Amino acid sequence: MITGEIRNKVDKIWETFWTGGITNPLTVIEQFTYLLFIKGLDETETTKEQEAEILGIEFEGIFPKDKQRLRWNRFKQLGSSEEMYDVVSNEVFPFIKNLHGKEESAYSKYMGDATFLIPTPNMLAKVVDGIDNLPTEDRDAQGDLYEYLLSKIATSGTNGQFRTPRHIIKMIVELMKPTPEDIIIDPAMGSAGFLVAASEYLRNHHSDMFLVQGLKEHYHNTMFYGNDMDRTMLRIGAMNMVLHGVDNPNIDYRDSLAEINKDKEQYTLVLANPPFKGSLDYESVSNDLLKIAKTKKTELLFLSLFIRILKPGGRAAVIVPDGVLFGSSKAHKTIRKEIIENHKLEAVISMPSGVFKPYAGVSTAVLIFTKTGAGGTDSVWFYDMIADGFSLDDKRNPVEENDIPDIIERFNNMEVEKERKRTERSFLVPVDELRENDYDLSNNKYKEIEYEEVEYEAPYVILNRIEELENEIVSGIKELKGIIRG
Repeated sequence: MITGEIRNKVDKIWETFWTGGITNPLTVIEQFTYLLFIKGLDETETTKEQEAEILGIEFEGIFPKDKQRLRWNRFKQLGSSEEMYDVVSNEVFPFIKNLHGKEESAYSKYMGDATFLIPTPNMLAKVVDGIDNLPTEDRDAQGDLYEYLLSKIATSGTNGQFRTPRHIIKMIVELMKPTPEDIIIDPAMGSAGFLVAASEYLRNHHSDMFLVQGLKEHYHNTMFYGNDMDRTMLRIGAMNMVLHGVDNPNIDYRDSLAEINKDKEQYTLVLANPPFKGSLDYESVSNDLLKIAKTKKTELLFLSLFIRILKPGGRAAVIVPDGVLFGSSKAHKTIRKEIIENHKLEAVISMPSGVFKPYAGVSTAVLIFTKTGAGGTDSVWFYDMIADGFSLDDKRNPVEENDIPDIIERFNNMEVEKERKRTERSFLVPVDELRENDYDLSNNKYKEIEYEEVEYEAPYVILNRIEELENEIVSGIKELKGIIRG
């Protein structure tokens, strides 16, 4: 989570853009991101150079020997702001636009129409100086920076995009444990947070995959897929993936719910927090999705989409609004029944409403299921998350209480969960009980609350105590009066 000090630094840079005439929030974010990306490229290059030196091997980076002046740590030290402006606008920016020369790469596709819009040398110098003081070496800090920048888009609260906190993304990825063979998609990717976290998980837990040529090629070219309907977000997502070491992610401009999306049984893992923006017209939705559950609600349509695009045996971990768990409409019941009866629903993790503050106060849950096409749900694991490591108010300050480690540990030890009582934080519910309750998936439907019997003293005893206290007060007042009179 971004600290107050860093937030203030970002706000100051934002103000520099604003007073310099760039007032569209998305334009500010885009220009800000280009410079963060340029700085990140240099930091990544420096790290790799140092590693190569330690290992005593030759290193060929993305900056050729005759292009070293294009590195952040070089041009920021140029003598005048005019000279820096000339280098950045005429050399650095064209360089990053053409970084991946292949026209078909996602990076080239969405950087092709990128434009450098910082108007003056003085403004660039101020922004570069401000960004130079931001902590961008750490990838979590970088994610938090993006999160804070994106929070400044006024429309983002209404269209539901960009709002998944990094620690929740990381929790979901750790629960799903991506493998080197997975084909991973986020059909509503925003800034590609889920894809980045999955790539990091694989680097940390399966580093040996990079020694196998086939797996290495798969990681860089055919593992990661993302869709979005905002070209700015596609650019930011592409830069985010490149900075995190994925050479050629498959990122496409696409309305995932529309007829134009023909994906079917292509992916092995869906990680997503799709937008909950209300209703769509039937005409704008793929007929295949309406066959599963005829609805205009985007959160239900996305669940139908996930089922369609997963390969048999493929898994999904997705965030849904609470209404999906207990909604009483025919469409709500149909989609829950579809997942429970025709596939394998594994877990429902209810999250407190404060998780998405200060952007939204909506209560949500994580659904985890496997596409089987032949059923398989025998019991469903429920967990009631109370705390996520941050205060649940608008400030979201770090706190000690954090259920996330417990969630991961319990999810990985399901044998132990079979013995848990309904009064505990987590428990299993057999599928027959779900059927009896119209496939309701709300935690409170099945949780048992233990009431402690409290014995109160008899009324006359309480009255006697009150009388004693009153006598003491009267006695004290008399004593005070005597002191005052002398």
